[in-house]
Amino acid sequence: MYGLLKARETHESPFATRIKTNEPAHWARPDLVAEIKFTEWTSDTRLRHPVYLGLRDDKAAKNVVKEVPTRAGTLKGLAPQTPSTLLNLLMELESSRKDGVIDLPGGNSLKVTNLHKVFWPEGKITKGELLRYYVEVAPLILPAVEDRPLVMKRFPNGIDGKAFYQQRSREDKPPAGVRIETLPDDVDPIDEAGARRLIGGSLATLLYMTQIAAISQDPWFSRVQSPLHADYITIDLDPTDAATFARVLDVARWVRDELGRLGVPGYPKTSGASGLHVYIPLPPHTTYESGLLLCQIVATIVATKHPKAATIERSVRARPAGTVYVDYLQNIVGKTLATAYSARASEFAGVSTPLGWDEVDERVDPRDFTVRTALARFRKKGDLWSALRKGPRANLRRVLNNYRS
Repeated sequence: MYGLLKARETHESPFATRIKTNEPAHWARPDLVAEIKFTEWTSDTRLRHPVYLGLRDDKAAKNVVKEVPTRAGTLKGLAPQTPSTLLNLLMELESSRKDGVIDLPGGNSLKVTNLHKVFWPEGKITKGELLRYYVEVAPLILPAVEDRPLVMKRFPNGIDGKAFYQQRSREDKPPAGVRIETLPDDVDPIDEAGARRLIGGSLATLLYMTQIAAISQDPWFSRVQSPLHADYITIDLDPTDAATFARVLDVARWVRDELGRLGVPGYPKTSGASGLHVYIPLPPHTTYESGLLLCQIVATIVATKHPKAATIERSVRARPAGTVYVDYLQNIVGKTLATAYSARASEFAGVSTPLGWDEVDERVDPRDFTVRTALARFRKKGDLWSALRKGPRANLRRVLNNYRS
């Protein structure tokens, strides 16, 4: 560093205003870029706890500007939700291998532990990295799970360790900001009176679930206010062992074609593993049974037209090799799939990623979307999944008339 700075030494200050220094100043041309980790900006615009990480030769000095947190810590393309200091604190706790308490928007706090624990051996992706991913993607994923009961699959020792499902909250007093609701006994499929369920929609709930090693976010298709009415339904394309993802994409296009013939909108996303989901938004007050029937019609037509590539055979052993299972049976009260923007316990740390149909046509690769790479795409593409909530919905009466004709 001394040699680099000496070569750039100048007798004139590069600053427009006079800078007061405690010792005689040695000025240098400001054309080197250094990466600095720090916890926050102080009130007098200095870095708190700065750590020099090295020089960056991939950025021009003239393009470096001070990052100013907005009212909720914005990230280009993502709506602001959380202070930028939260990411720095999580990184600091992980690097120091310490447990700690993080402050959340709204005055809540959450204890986090073992952030250095490796969840994904491939790539050595840690629990702390997953927490930071969810902090950054929160503006996109929280609307997708808001008001929805959540089912957890927990991986306390990472994806290669023993996992278990958890339907209800086991804590009498969960952390502040973590929403718990009890559904009517005649609605909740859990065979247990008064089962307390986690409900999505808050950053506290999202990070609490990550803290207890629930890697993915798996919401109901209905909200707690109307648990028997599905807001959307899905066709889950699940490849057999011999089927390629190219075959999955073929089947997805055939599903799109059949939906188009029925005048029904469909929104595709990767599963975050080897499959693909096509979601269909429903009008208000639609029962699960009605939605399931629509998916059964579409799945049956696709499997009938393309028997060498698609199947609706429920038995895994009976499915022809190389086919894709067109699963319409997920559309039942209490059944769940990983939501858009959710991390998955796949070996490559995949993220369930919303797609445009043009990308399905272009043979997209789901391994391109991981906990480490997906955020860059979301900044560029924005919230593609919002169309599921805000766009046109399936007209089931018109579907029935089309089917009859």
